Amino acid sequence: MTALPVAPAPTAPAGTYRNPVLDADWSDPDVIRVGDDYYLTASSFGRAPGLPILHSRDLVNWRIIGHALKRLEPEQAFTVPRHDCGVWAPSIRHHAGRFWIFWGDPDHGIYQISAEDVRGPWSRPHLLKAGRGLIDPCPLWDTDGRAYLVHAWAKSRSGIKNRLTGHRMSPDGRELLDVGRTVVDGDALPGWFTLEGPKLYRHGGWYWIFAPAGGVETGWQGAFRSRDVFGPYEERIVLAQGRSGVNGPHQGAWVRAAGGSDWFLHFQQRGAYGRVVHLQPMDWDEHGWPVIGDGGEPVAAHRPPVDAERPAAPATDDDFPGGRFGHQWSWTANPGHGWTVAHGGDGLRLVCRRTADAQDLRRLPNVLVQRLPGRPCTVEAELRLDGAGSGARAGLAVLGDAFAWIGLERDASGTTRLVHRFAEPAAAHERDAAHSRPAPGGRARLRVELLPGARCLFSARTGDDTGFLPSGPPFAATSWRWVGAQLGLFAAAPEGGEPAGTADFTRFRVT
Repeated sequence: MTALPVAPAPTAPAGTYRNPVLDADWSDPDVIRVGDDYYLTASSFGRAPGLPILHSRDLVNWRIIGHALKRLEPEQAFTVPRHDCGVWAPSIRHHAGRFWIFWGDPDHGIYQISAEDVRGPWSRPHLLKAGRGLIDPCPLWDTDGRAYLVHAWAKSRSGIKNRLTGHRMSPDGRELLDVGRTVVDGDALPGWFTLEGPKLYRHGGWYWIFAPAGGVETGWQGAFRSRDVFGPYEERIVLAQGRSGVNGPHQGAWVRAAGGSDWFLHFQQRGAYGRVVHLQPMDWDEHGWPVIGDGGEPVAAHRPPVDAERPAAPATDDDFPGGRFGHQWSWTANPGHGWTVAHGGDGLRLVCRRTADAQDLRRLPNVLVQRLPGRPCTVEAELRLDGAGSGARAGLAVLGDAFAWIGLERDASGTTRLVHRFAEPAAAHERDAAHSRPAPGGRARLRVELLPGARCLFSARTGDDTGFLPSGPPFAATSWRWVGAQLGLFAAAPEGGEPAGTADFTRFRVT
């Protein structure tokens, strides 16, 4: 997928925020308010830990505080990377003193977890409804004590699409009480297609389903209402691109601020950057329908719900204190034993695991990744390659359907060299992007400059260099089908031979 160009960021007027409020791939966001605090979760697909938890006091400035899902289930299905599978479009709710998250795994079914504290511990995943193609679930606990669940369908697994299904659910969220029935059939609505991502609410005597349609890159946001949770529902388009520059503004969450104002968070698909998150004001017209943004079109800037907190964004930098990585990182599969080495100092120590997939980062489960920033920036990391095993390699990568990396590799003679490699989307193995050169002491400072349009310039500095030397031509970052490109750190080695040693990463910075 070609990355969309990035326009220079406009300056927001004083006292306003500027969209996107989360300028990276926080796909399919859902948000709740508990007291004066807001909590957001998003799709994490095949990465572990998954289900990131973000916190805010103003809906504009967000910090990542943890993950709700330590390991994907069923565990054996995610011992290898399955980048577009796993956790799709979760819903987060607070009910009966507990936080709840429901999500759909398109290959296995609908899962649920809960916790008294949003920071955990969270319960083990409970498979609420088994089956293929069950996605985007959302629960509702009604005022009379009854509970319901609505979900969508993935045609790629089930042969069904453009349809929302509703169930009665036990109040403890452990079982569904019926076989389900269609509550909205998109095929019966002229012009509607790819109806999915429902969020179920109760407001003003109506049951509401907020649901997107029209496709990820070009879709719109729909609102449906009925006096009965199982319908019939009437519909209206409440947010679309219109004359704005925001393509496909849809799929997200309605949340009411403590002061009573209403807001809607949604994503915008931006190619290699993934799905960035916008915040829209929301009002109600004289007929009781929501009006999102500026008359149904996205706003670029607006007054925040409350006086803004100090500017904040999810962490990117990491010194890896005590050898541990921060909440911004996840593995590309369920983590295995012995991938890292604990130690008392700072720095991430990765084992150069021998594997048949050493030349294809897309197939390695032990790649530590975080989201590609949505704006131009410079990424740097320091690397030391230790040990004597031949073939050991480690580096800083930009990873998607295509990938590129710069780092260190130990050749058969024991010499450590600086290398720069890449692979195109259809390529089975990587290729050299530049000539290798010695790296004295097995050390290097690695750099990737992220330019507009997700173009990446790689460079490095070794002990013999007076500055960073460019390496190879520009690389165009790409997404996977549903997942934005990611920054990655890895260590590996080809099969055979003695243990290959370790790689120490320090001072990871995004500026």
